[in-house]
Amino acid sequence: MENDKLSPTSLAFIAMANEYCEIIENCVGHGREGVVESMLKLLPRIYITVSDLEPSLEYFDAFISQSLDEPTYDMVRGNLSALMGEDDVYLEVFLEDMKYSDTPIAASISENLADLYQEFYNVVSSLRDLSTDEQRQILGMCKENFIEYWGQTLCNVFRALHSLRIAYRDEFEC
Repeated sequence: MENDKLSPTSLAFIAMANEYCEIIENCVGHGREGVVESMLKLLPRIYITVSDLEPSLEYFDAFISQSLDEPTYDMVRGNLSALMGEDDVYLEVFLEDMKYSDTPIAASISENLADLYQEFYNVVSSLRDLSTDEQRQILGMCKENFIEYWGQTLCNVFRALHSLRIAYRDEFEC
């Protein structure tokens, strides 16, 4: 018997993914401090919620469409990069390439946030007009992508944003 409603956890994740996209799309209006503060509050909630999503064992009826086009991704990344300015680049130690490198590897807050935006935008876009069962499959695929790819990105950029907040704590209201 199919349950015709998504779980509260699934609904919470969809709402947070949508909130994330809204913040990123309007990042210029929020300002750097607003984006940093919003992300520091939202990213841990997304991590916990997606960790609690039910896995889907069937992926054959649905897929996460790649709805976000490259020009929009580039615009989002560019807006974030301009907003972060000289603080956009940070040293990353949790990259696979780091095992083989004698020098530090730089990463970008704007690129990490844009990568997460792309994932969430595509998931939210894919969920529209699907049956509940197909939506569960999309969310299960999203959880798999979280485990394999974007969960580490989320953790890395969270750490960088936290460091940025600490470095500028006199500017931020704690």
